[in-house]
Amino acid sequence: MTAPASDDDVLAALGIKPELSRKMGVFGNFAISFSVICILAGGMSLFGFGLGHGGPVVMLGTWIIIGFMTLLVGLSLADVVSAYPTSGGPYFMADKLGGAGWGWVTGWLNLLGLLGAIAGIDYGAATFAGAFAQMQWAITPTDATTMTIFGCILLLHGLLNSAGVRLVTVLNSISVGWQLLGVAVMVGALTITPAQHQSASFVFTHFHNDTGFSSPLYVALIGSLLAGYTFCGYDASAHVAEETNDAQTSAPKGIVRSIWVSWAAGFVLLAGLLFAMQDYTATQNSATGVPPAQILLDVLGASGAKALLLVVIVAMLFCGNAEVAAASRMVYAFSRSRALPGWQSWRIVNDRTKTPTRAVWFVIVVPFVLALPALFSPAAYGAITAINAVGMTPAYGIPVLLALAKGRDYRPGPWSLGRWRKPIGYVAVVYVVVITLAFCLPQSTPITTESFNYAGVTLLAALLLAWGTWLTRGKQQYQLTAAHTARPGEAMISEGF
Repeated sequence: MTAPASDDDVLAALGIKPELSRKMGVFGNFAISFSVICILAGGMSLFGFGLGHGGPVVMLGTWIIIGFMTLLVGLSLADVVSAYPTSGGPYFMADKLGGAGWGWVTGWLNLLGLLGAIAGIDYGAATFAGAFAQMQWAITPTDATTMTIFGCILLLHGLLNSAGVRLVTVLNSISVGWQLLGVAVMVGALTITPAQHQSASFVFTHFHNDTGFSSPLYVALIGSLLAGYTFCGYDASAHVAEETNDAQTSAPKGIVRSIWVSWAAGFVLLAGLLFAMQDYTATQNSATGVPPAQILLDVLGASGAKALLLVVIVAMLFCGNAEVAAASRMVYAFSRSRALPGWQSWRIVNDRTKTPTRAVWFVIVVPFVLALPALFSPAAYGAITAINAVGMTPAYGIPVLLALAKGRDYRPGPWSLGRWRKPIGYVAVVYVVVITLAFCLPQSTPITTESFNYAGVTLLAALLLAWGTWLTRGKQQYQLTAAHTARPGEAMISEGF
């Protein structure tokens, strides 16, 4: 264990000129990853998926297993983050440990995953807002109205993130309390109010299969995606490392804490909903389109359901705002390395707020464009946003694998797993491979254009994009740290507005 150097000295040793404002502490760093994981977003959005893909026993059982395995990945990634605490996150680590090619591919996977996550989170918030509108004003949401709400949410997040990291940190800190209190209030209400609860036997052992597949093991594997998709985004702590004090220890702690707190609170949330569910079939086929909303309606009535649905929607808004912050820092860092078309613009830092404002609007506009196919085909939209988990999860595993491959040449930072680094790391890498493959498996049969799981196709497309751009421009332009010093005639790296 080595004593941590000053944050700016660490960046200088990595070849990076400090440009961002360090306004974030250890709690703020934890808060951004916890906000991005957002159990009230992932757990509620995918609750209906879980009901049809294994039911309660798979939902709770795989939450425990996937949460534990995610914690191992988080611990391993945190070890590497401590050695390389930069806004680039996984791609910077992969480049340092394995070379430029690894950095390029990891960067594109991480970037596409982050952009897909913003599209999925904020579009999900728009969908829940539509369900609320139907309950409150009997307004039936359409694809066009959902897209309009989605655009307004993105615009809000762009404005909030443009104001600077201090406001983002305050909002993330509020988000932690909002989510934990929201879970406590929701589960408390669902525990006290119902005249009748489901039995413990039902909650912990009932298996339900609507997939068309006969193998319980296969159904459990694809059912694990409820937890697998939820436990994404904890790399946010790495992406804001250049804005975090004592980043070599604060960022790793932020990753690990966000996972285990989400793990515990998410289990309580899922169990509370399952115990309170009144009618399985009616919940699955809810007129609101949101199965958890039906549970709230059945138990608490319209007023209580609407109040708690608002809690969920606000949590989703916090989640999307935090993801925009993380993604914009990744775009900023990737542009410093000249990886993106128009990199000269996306690397610019606002003089007043010390925020990469142009990168913020990049990650607002691109997800909106990605979501436009939802107006015409839910399957096309699903194919695009599927890159969220299948892009981000491998991006977490690659730096861990490369650090293990370095052997004795790997030099950990002050936050280190020590002798546990190798056994935990190898298990984490195997899990990343398994869960990534699980993301790509067919989720129902018969397989049609609407039911087809496009995650594998999306992952292949992302890898081909990374490989193709590496051959056409990456080899010539990509430089991990050389872009931090502007050459004569290049754009300045700050702006005055």
